[in-house]
Amino acid sequence: MSDQKTDVLIIGAGPIGLACGIEAKRAGLSHVIIDKGCLVNSIYNYPANMTFFSTSDRLEIGGVPFISHNPKPTRPEALEYYRRVASSWELNTRLYESVDAVEKMGDLYQVTTSRGVFQARAIIIATGFYDLPYLLNVPGEDLPKVKHYYDDPHPYYDMRVAVVGAANSSVDVALETFRKGAKEVTMVIRESEINPRVKYWVRPDIENRIKEGSIKAYFESSITKITPRTIEVKTPDQELVLENDFVLAMTGYQPDFSFLESIGIAIGQDEFKTPTYNESTMETNVDNVYLAGVICGGLKTNAWFIENSRVHAEMIIDDLKKKSVVAE
Repeated sequence: MSDQKTDVLIIGAGPIGLACGIEAKRAGLSHVIIDKGCLVNSIYNYPANMTFFSTSDRLEIGGVPFISHNPKPTRPEALEYYRRVASSWELNTRLYESVDAVEKMGDLYQVTTSRGVFQARAIIIATGFYDLPYLLNVPGEDLPKVKHYYDDPHPYYDMRVAVVGAANSSVDVALETFRKGAKEVTMVIRESEINPRVKYWVRPDIENRIKEGSIKAYFESSITKITPRTIEVKTPDQELVLENDFVLAMTGYQPDFSFLESIGIAIGQDEFKTPTYNESTMETNVDNVYLAGVICGGLKTNAWFIENSRVHAEMIIDDLKKKSVVAE
């Protein structure tokens, strides 16, 4: 296959990647959006019954109205909306196609993917952070019973479930599996309390379920070993062996720093490993390579959301227009 030229190559087909494609089209720049998964893959991997924090208008991109039937939109509504955005703007998406290598070739970047080779004047990385979960790093974590992603409560009916973590996702999983018939729900939490940032309307619910004993919680504790039928838990007072059918490790996710470093993007030495970029243009320390969306926060994955990073697309394309980036 011969090399395909484009003005802007966008890595990541999430909402911010789509927004970048829209701004490129508005500016008369050719574009391609590449993602190793499906359209808005992170949202697709959210729990089936998830509801967004934001109202629908805060999730809109490209001037396409997002009408929700609920006070806050649901995952199915968001999937439908972003499909409609991609279709109405006729965005050039290449899905289920991974980026294998990025090399500088004179004034262009050569991007090799699992299905072809592209030459681009500029690259925008909008990959988010949902692909790489934090691991427990304990024996038995590779067993099929251990899940780092949660979709639906049905498989856990009449099962003994251990939920690891104390943030929003962990609390949601614990409450939903409890209410959908799990035989036993146990939370294993490193901290001394439920995360203060848990949704204010959910926090009393989980605290009351723990207080009444419907959901068991071990605070300042950690799983040390997983076997097909048990988990071993270290608590401040003792080490326990608990019967267990599934471990739902809602331990959070992290960006692919190795990919950023392979391109030459400098990673900060701060606690959040914040990638280097110009806050006015979103350009990294590598010429014509930009960051957009959640990836900008490094490990501080709660710094950027759809609603406050949509503007990155305009900032990047404005900078490229000033540079007169046009493919020959």
